[in-house]
Amino acid sequence: MCGIVGYIGHKEAYPIIIKGLKRLEYRGYDSAGVVLYDGNDLKLSKTKGKVSDLEERAKQEGTSAGTIGMGHTRWATHGVPNDVNSHPHFSNSGELVIIHNGIIENYEPLKKELIKRGYNFKSDTDTEVLVNLIEDVQKKDNLKLGKAVQVALNQVVGAYAIVVFDKKKPNELVAARLGSPLAIGVGEDEFFIASDASPFIEYTSNAIYLEDEEMAVIRLGKELKIRKIKDDSLVDPYIQELQMNLEQIEKNGYDHFMLKEIYEQPNVIKDTYRGRLHTDTGMIKMAGVEDNLQKFLNANRILIVACGTSWHAGLVAEYIFEEFARIPVEVEYASEFRYRNPIINKDDVVIAISQSGETADTLAAIKMAKENGAFVFGVCNVVGSSISRETHAGAYTHAGPEIGVASTKAFTTQITVLTLIALRLANAKGTLTKSDYFRYLQEMELIPQKVEEALQTNDVAQKVAAAYKDASNCLYLGRGYNFPVALEGALKLKEISYIHAEGYPAAEMKHGPIALIDEQMPVVVVAPKQEHYDKIVSNIQEIKSRSGKIIAVVTKGDTQVKDLADHVIEIPEVSDALSPLVTTIPLQLLSYHIAVMRGCNVDQPRNLAKSVTVE
Repeated sequence: MCGIVGYIGHKEAYPIIIKGLKRLEYRGYDSAGVVLYDGNDLKLSKTKGKVSDLEERAKQEGTSAGTIGMGHTRWATHGVPNDVNSHPHFSNSGELVIIHNGIIENYEPLKKELIKRGYNFKSDTDTEVLVNLIEDVQKKDNLKLGKAVQVALNQVVGAYAIVVFDKKKPNELVAARLGSPLAIGVGEDEFFIASDASPFIEYTSNAIYLEDEEMAVIRLGKELKIRKIKDDSLVDPYIQELQMNLEQIEKNGYDHFMLKEIYEQPNVIKDTYRGRLHTDTGMIKMAGVEDNLQKFLNANRILIVACGTSWHAGLVAEYIFEEFARIPVEVEYASEFRYRNPIINKDDVVIAISQSGETADTLAAIKMAKENGAFVFGVCNVVGSSISRETHAGAYTHAGPEIGVASTKAFTTQITVLTLIALRLANAKGTLTKSDYFRYLQEMELIPQKVEEALQTNDVAQKVAAAYKDASNCLYLGRGYNFPVALEGALKLKEISYIHAEGYPAAEMKHGPIALIDEQMPVVVVAPKQEHYDKIVSNIQEIKSRSGKIIAVVTKGDTQVKDLADHVIEIPEVSDALSPLVTTIPLQLLSYHIAVMRGCNVDQPRNLAKSVTVE
């Protein structure tokens, strides 16, 4: 969601903060702001719009000097996107200033109480309430800034990552988190604070990730102090060496991060199974699985909880686990799972999937599952993220930073990890024949090559995109393993091009959606030559007889569908179970090119955020 950048040190803060905010643009936002302390006073610039608009505003207002500062990109929750609601926010005295990611759920009663005490408010935000609450606590009890922040946070309900500055304490920043990520970069007599490590990767490779309900008092020339917000106990800072490099978060010649990430998939899939898949010995080695193998093998069922694209990866995994390992699987939206009083048993295995590792609903589902005695296994991409810490065990996808808001390489690497787990369990249970098991291992090793071939459909996808860029609606159909791919294809199109799109199992078309089909309706059919091929050919004939425009993803050499379809995108032959890793590629390319042709902001689609850290 919102992006946070803070700096305290000996360098000029403004260029560090602005560059950092640009690195965080992938999170999605609608306004931006910066505040700097120049040694005498606080200089503030903020505006609705992009970081480039903020740069222009700061230039006009002369906001650039100072070695202490904070910047913010806002994703609106309380109050419309405008200049006033943008962060940073001052307290009534003008002495405290705050930036905030998250939601203060009890801001209304707090605001009413503060109004009674004489405070007034310029914005509609919950954040302005929080900074005035901190000021009220500070003045009422004559407390230092750190203690006032701690006392105030014990009165709020919700989620937050905050940075607070007090101009009476000009060598200090206070940071705290609950439910929203916050990293502290540790340099030579300087500190960086950010929503993730990307804003400071070029300045330091040492980072501290605050845990939930922790706060840090960061002072120049003094040891960094981290305390528990609830009981004030000291925490030993754990400094991690960052694995990220600058090249991973730059476009490297691609027009958009999304396109770069689509083309990275052959390599990142290989990175995901490297060291885990051993075709020569027939072994799959994943520490998180091996250490808990009996829990998986004794599971009555596997519950998969996720949101968005990760939920689609979970649907693919449902097919794979049930076919390979013969373990019942249920896939749940994390946001529904956490609220519907689900039945969770101690013999259940819960697999939580999230690209960022910070998805609020998925984290809440994990906590509920743990409270009910289930074993929880995490699949995420971001090392050190909340989900990696909250789960009992897990596996990283090793996709590298995914900057484009619309997820691509996260989806295929999640499926890769889940397929490896299913194959390991199948081998242990004997539910796959040895010949089938070895065949799948060998084919897994060839998937990067097949994805590389699928990427060669780019020119065809671009031509198809030109034909349908002005469509108002689109249907996506698939069967079996490729039904979730249809859902994911539709999601990609609506996310980045704003064309209404829906995915369905192909056979369900007759149960309602067929009413929509006419000569204006493009229908994308995922139809590789596999099991149920004849059935999907019948579905295509039903579309054609109603004048629908058919875009078919088919196996190379296919003639039957080719004769029926208006457009054909050919992919290499691949087995049913592994086909989603390949069939999804042309759908990603199609969505990308349509969005570009429509003039959409591909990497930062409207209203969306990369890491959804609020409910």
